[in-house]
Amino acid sequence: MNIWLTRAGSNGQFEQKFLDEGRVYVTWRNLNSNLVKMTDRQQLIDALNVNDPDAKPRKLQNQASQIWPFAHSMEKGDWVVLPSKSQPVIHVGKITGDYQFNLEGPSPFYHWRSVDWFALEIPRSNFSQDLLYSFGAFMTICRIKRNNATERIQAMAANNWQPENDRAILKGTNVNEPPQSYSTKNTQSAPVLIDANDDETSEIDLEYIAKQQVVSMIERKFKGHDFTRLITAILNAQGYTTWQSPEGADGGADILASNGAMGFGEQTICIEVKSGTGTVDRPTVDKLLGAMSKFNSEHGLFVAWGGFKQNVQKELAVSFYRLRLWTQNDVLEQLFSCYDKLDDDIKIELPLKRVWTVALTDD
Repeated sequence: MNIWLTRAGSNGQFEQKFLDEGRVYVTWRNLNSNLVKMTDRQQLIDALNVNDPDAKPRKLQNQASQIWPFAHSMEKGDWVVLPSKSQPVIHVGKITGDYQFNLEGPSPFYHWRSVDWFALEIPRSNFSQDLLYSFGAFMTICRIKRNNATERIQAMAANNWQPENDRAILKGTNVNEPPQSYSTKNTQSAPVLIDANDDETSEIDLEYIAKQQVVSMIERKFKGHDFTRLITAILNAQGYTTWQSPEGADGGADILASNGAMGFGEQTICIEVKSGTGTVDRPTVDKLLGAMSKFNSEHGLFVAWGGFKQNVQKELAVSFYRLRLWTQNDVLEQLFSCYDKLDDDIKIELPLKRVWTVALTDD
């Protein structure tokens, strides 16, 4: 059995479709050729070249190396790992069907395999750092095999997806460092993947690695009520006047904020903060809506570091003008946008530096 990494579009825009339909798709636009009828990889490269005639050979080879295994290497019984782009969770499924092709599409949904998504919304933090590095491979489809990944992920499944013991499993390996076989010094000259398709030879997404390092530091240094303190600091840096509940029972609100001096502004916000890695359900969010009335707040903000259950954001669209939901990605985005304005004591606890690097592409 193999384990495959798959992505639901470059920005995760097809994630809900994958989960709702019980499928994984090849999401290359206009690739309307039956892959199983191709006898060699060059035919796939030629088909890709028709859709992108200006593409360089390296780009076409890298794309083919990801697409080819979908029809010719994946098998029923293999597992697929789908990291969420919008939330800090991982979905895991089992391939239950052979490769399927539908000329009618629509684009880009010509190619798929049926999947039983038997494990949804596993906290990303439950996986050891080296597995997360593999999940950060700069590929849309690739096989995960580094550091006995198959056996370890199966063991996690048997243990109800409880967190691994990094040190016991890796026997001294430093899981806080990127794998040594990844080339992070010059990503543009990393080897082209032609005959193999796995995380041992794929390029690394440096932005993903940097983000995970920030996530790990926040989880270490801002646990529990300290995470509420971090959110308060972000709001203060954005110009809000805030009141923060003392540690313990909060009466329905962790933070109250206003955009005016001394808290007498027109915009009043009631804020609930959850620092845990588990996903938050709809009834928990509904409690914030009740607290908004209690505190006479016109708006609400629910901050869930572990994200929300799949249905929450869709069902709460009716409250768009009153309520905002921040996931881990939103917190990081807000943090980075106002970091220079944070109080010095927060910067000391969370030292960050802006770094420029060459954007990695498959050209």
